[in-house]
Amino acid sequence: MEIFRRTALATDMARKILFVSPTSASSSGLFLAAPRRTGKSTFLREDLRPQLEAQGALVVYVDLWEDRKVDPGDAIVQAVRSQLAQHEGVVKRLVKSSGMEKVAVGGLSFSLDRVGLGQGISLSTALAALSDECKRTIVLVIDEAQHAITSDKGNDALFALKAARDELNSSRHHGLRVVATGSNRDKLAMLRSSRDQAFFGAPLVNFPPLGEDYIAWFCARAGLPGPLDPVQVMEIFRRASFRPELLGAAADMLRFEFDLRANAVPAEFAKAVDAQIEASNSELLRVVHSLTPLQSAVLRVLAARGNDYAPFEAGTIAAYQTVLQATGQPTDAKVDVPGVQQALLALQEKSLVWRAARGIYALEETSLSELMAADGLLAMVPPVAGAAKVSSTS
Repeated sequence: MEIFRRTALATDMARKILFVSPTSASSSGLFLAAPRRTGKSTFLREDLRPQLEAQGALVVYVDLWEDRKVDPGDAIVQAVRSQLAQHEGVVKRLVKSSGMEKVAVGGLSFSLDRVGLGQGISLSTALAALSDECKRTIVLVIDEAQHAITSDKGNDALFALKAARDELNSSRHHGLRVVATGSNRDKLAMLRSSRDQAFFGAPLVNFPPLGEDYIAWFCARAGLPGPLDPVQVMEIFRRASFRPELLGAAADMLRFEFDLRANAVPAEFAKAVDAQIEASNSELLRVVHSLTPLQSAVLRVLAARGNDYAPFEAGTIAAYQTVLQATGQPTDAKVDVPGVQQALLALQEKSLVWRAARGIYALEETSLSELMAADGLLAMVPPVAGAAKVSSTS
């Protein structure tokens, strides 16, 4: 499959990631934020990774979204173990550091299960051995990194990586950079915006969306009966929130319209993309409309209040009650903390709500708030008012 390449961007980004600052011994790497399905992961795998390797780095890649059932801390550890297994010399170094005098590489006398969080060999020790063996800067790329703070193991992994970064960026080794990406800037910021976070102060930048060069590339390869106007398609692309899959799906649909005339292609393509947008929105709203009354009330208040959402405060409990009554529930329907906790858990299971390990909640998809507002689902949510917290645990 032919892929649009962003070589210039990747080359520049790789150079800046690997840059050794004359004023800091502990470069924090880079935090990149971009909405989901805008081409970020493709760029990481197809463009940035090859450029980092071309500039001499050893890249370890892990996607925390790939398997949501795997604890993010375990996923990070497994990615490191997989890289270690490819280097016999590293395994021998680890064996020596563990105090084992004899080793049968690939045999039963030593297992990489000894590497990890709270195990005999720390991530810092393992990555230092990898750095010393390969004599290259290691770049650990964590895609959808915000999921790391949804579990205690994930948080532990981040602090282990901070310790490894501080060690590997000393003069004794060859350097470690952590590139963390996420689909929500606010969530990603939680990994580096407070002093109790592992990567406090790391640079957080918006990943540039695909632009006119991509649209020109797409129009030249759409394979439709007539040409597409890149200027018009660029405007359609903005309407589609810069999601290339919607353009591709629309082109696929039109490609099988066997009676489509060449002069009708531009208008029909615009209609097809709008249909894809509508279908995507409708599917998400269908899930929202299938919620129980309390789940719906909790989701509406969360969506309306955003960063001001405090799930168990007395004022928030009252807001749930107001939404329930506004949506036709009995006036004697009561909301309590255990009920809200169960509703939030159900919303997480439906992939509508995200929860950090320390009890902060947010929408899984940031666009859901605007979608719900446009559908009239947030109009009855009362504004935030000061109130004392209800005693509870999340």
